[in-house]
Amino acid sequence: MLKKSTLLFCFLFALLNLIADYSGAQRINDQQKGLKDYYKNFFPIGVAVTPQQLKDSAQRQLILKHFNSVTAENAMKMGPIHPKETQFNWAPADEIVNFAVANGLKVRGHNLCWHTQTPKWIFNDSLGNQVSKEVLLQRLKAHIEAVVGRYKGKIYAWDVVNEAVSDNPNELLRNSNWYKICGEDYIAKAFEYAHKADPKAVLFYNDYNTESPEKRARIYRLLKGLIDKGVPIHAVGLQGHWSIQDPSEEKLKKSIEEYASLGLKVQVTELDLSVYSDSNTPDATDKTKLNNFSPELQQQQATQYGKLFKVFRQYKGTLTGVTFWNLSDRYSWLDNFPVRGRKNYPLLFDAELKPKQAYWNVIKF
Repeated sequence: MLKKSTLLFCFLFALLNLIADYSGAQRINDQQKGLKDYYKNFFPIGVAVTPQQLKDSAQRQLILKHFNSVTAENAMKMGPIHPKETQFNWAPADEIVNFAVANGLKVRGHNLCWHTQTPKWIFNDSLGNQVSKEVLLQRLKAHIEAVVGRYKGKIYAWDVVNEAVSDNPNELLRNSNWYKICGEDYIAKAFEYAHKADPKAVLFYNDYNTESPEKRARIYRLLKGLIDKGVPIHAVGLQGHWSIQDPSEEKLKKSIEEYASLGLKVQVTELDLSVYSDSNTPDATDKTKLNNFSPELQQQQATQYGKLFKVFRQYKGTLTGVTFWNLSDRYSWLDNFPVRGRKNYPLLFDAELKPKQAYWNVIKF
């Protein structure tokens, strides 16, 4: 007969092995999970991609592991996809949509009407003269019908109008060619054309500095005016080009609540956190201050990402998606902008596609 001490030893040994097996299995499970899995009960997690990234196996695998929604970074903007009135460049956008459909990912369309990356032909006739309001609206209608119609049933949401509100606090709308020729009517018309082209698509107004109190008030005014007129607008996109210092949790909460009070869904559509801010932008001539992602900056970025996602989770149901603008620090649109020669580090994955400190804060509930 075994002694009690031997039995106790055997029991403890078995228990320790069981704990070790569980811990090992848990570690493997955590390694296999991606952002989309941690947030499956909250909202889709998206990323802006390029066709070139889809051809790179490592980046492709990172996309599939962590994200369940994609946005074309540039391929669907008017200039790239519709360079001439009678010419469409469908291949890059098709590649992204086909990749998403094949892998069960949602797709956000970006964007249908913007003052930037707009082809010159849209505003001018064959002689170079500015077209009339009627001609421009007809061209906008034809463009939206073609693009939205092509991807109907495959793209669930569109950024219909992008950045129409002025940066000048004394103006409501940006004095773009769209506004100069059409007045404010082009905004409502763009939403009407998009809704008719795909009645099931979720239609967004998308802008930056949406959480800045002064601009937020003007964006709210624009959105309320559209809703009061019966314009088919369903949601607002907070671009989320933020920094390690801004916005505060209070400003972000106020923004989400104010836009949601209009009956609109809210998404963060272009998220990245610059490690620089207006108060500490390095001098581009001092190379010692550039491309230095110090431990202090890493910690500040991780803390800010953690705070923001804590707020995001609190608005489950109202916040219907979060999309990162670019995949990793290997490439960001913030590189060399606004300071030439400056590398930025605004995303959750580093240049080697490895998770940064910020990543672990985002998945720590």
